[in-house]
Amino acid sequence: MTQEVQQHSRDQESDHHSDHDGNHGQDLKENRSIKQFLNEAKEENKRIWYLAGPAIFAFIGRYSLGAVTLVFAGHLTTLELDAVSTGNLVITGFAFGIMFGMGSALETLCGQAYGAKQLHMLGVYLQRSWIILTMMCICLLPIYLFATPILLLFHQNKQIASLTGKYSLYMIPQLFAFGLNFPIQKFLLAQSKVMITAAVSGAALVFHLFLNWLLIVQFKLGLAGAAIALNASWWFVVLGQFTYIAMGYCPGVWNGFSRLAFKNLGAFTKLSIGSAIMMCLEFWFLMILIVIAGNLKNAQIAVAAMSICMNLYGWQNMIFFGLNSAISVRVSNELGAGRPRAAHFSVLVVLMSSVTLGVFFFVLIVALRDVYGVPFTNNPEVVDAVSRLAIVFAFSLFLNSIQPVLSGVAVGAGWQWLIAYVNLGCYYLIGIPLGYLLAFPLNKGIKGMWTGQLAGVGLQTAILIFITWKTNWDYEASQASSRIEKWGGSTKIPVVKSEDCPSLRSDDLA
Repeated sequence: MTQEVQQHSRDQESDHHSDHDGNHGQDLKENRSIKQFLNEAKEENKRIWYLAGPAIFAFIGRYSLGAVTLVFAGHLTTLELDAVSTGNLVITGFAFGIMFGMGSALETLCGQAYGAKQLHMLGVYLQRSWIILTMMCICLLPIYLFATPILLLFHQNKQIASLTGKYSLYMIPQLFAFGLNFPIQKFLLAQSKVMITAAVSGAALVFHLFLNWLLIVQFKLGLAGAAIALNASWWFVVLGQFTYIAMGYCPGVWNGFSRLAFKNLGAFTKLSIGSAIMMCLEFWFLMILIVIAGNLKNAQIAVAAMSICMNLYGWQNMIFFGLNSAISVRVSNELGAGRPRAAHFSVLVVLMSSVTLGVFFFVLIVALRDVYGVPFTNNPEVVDAVSRLAIVFAFSLFLNSIQPVLSGVAVGAGWQWLIAYVNLGCYYLIGIPLGYLLAFPLNKGIKGMWTGQLAGVGLQTAILIFITWKTNWDYEASQASSRIEKWGGSTKIPVVKSEDCPSLRSDDLA
């Protein structure tokens, strides 16, 4: 009996040690998994910001070209300043949105082809995009040629409309620079060659500053000087980037001009138009809000407050356009390479960064709610109107930290048409009608208008999160492989399925 008790005691002790060792082993395994995840997230974050940092600089550089010209246009008459402003924001802005959107199709195609090692197809895709965007430039020419009657149709001041029409004729060379620049920009971005785009944009900005000073201040060429400076600077960007390509710094990717560029133009055009609609619906949504704000009571105060918030919104966009481009490249590269888990992981990492930045901007606006409008105006009524927008504006900036990133995921995966429908519903069926209802019948003024905008963007962000969450990344990788094979690639890329790789390895993310 004593021996049985002793044996039972030893068995209990053995079981206790066994349970303890098992729990300890499980804890160690969980700790290793967390540590591995954090290390991999750190490495992926480095890859994303290696792309995003120079892309942000390049976006700011190009965004500043028009802003610099407006500053120098302050040396002109008020009428000439209004003409330059209207031409840049309305006529050129309309064309810019379409060209930028259509060029974004290359983020999908070049990114996936580069990931699949079908390097020769990048040059072919670039040339196809040039053909399509040049044709679109020709289609957009009437907007430049008939800018005056178009502006008069929308009840613009006759003198401003007349002078803007003259200025728009001067700006036609810039339109064709758009058509060549955006495909080159996406072509280089897909290869992670972001430093050259940043360097060329920085050099173009310096060149642009000098040219504006020379032509507007020294030579006093007025509208013609402003137009020459912008045209020359945008063509400087185009030629600078193309020279880099032509000098052989993209080996295996650029092999000269090819007849393949004229094949599959129909399918390529469809994807380009989908990209343009996706982008333009968003750009035009903000423009329409400003137009509607002009019909509010105290319209000058309302438009000024909206313009200040839109200005800040635009500068924040430059940061998240950079993240948009970075995640688009990462997703398209990984899907093209047949690594869906790596693509999914990259999305998670970039969302962590963007949400952190969004919280920072939210807190900043709320903390500075009474003063963030002061640098833009001396009018206390405008400052007060901007202050009253602080909470809804802060929420807008927070959502704007997530939405462009998810749009970048959509571009990388090739969902442009799907997101175009989402934008149409959220912005034009929800955002604008709700903003109008709150601003006019319910008499909530500018705050009501911006609340409508917030509702539209909020719904769009929620839908994008749901789409991304429900995405079958294995299927998206197989779609990328099919697209590459169909449009000229020679090798079908094997897809590494999620169930075949239970954990991310460093070679999955390389």
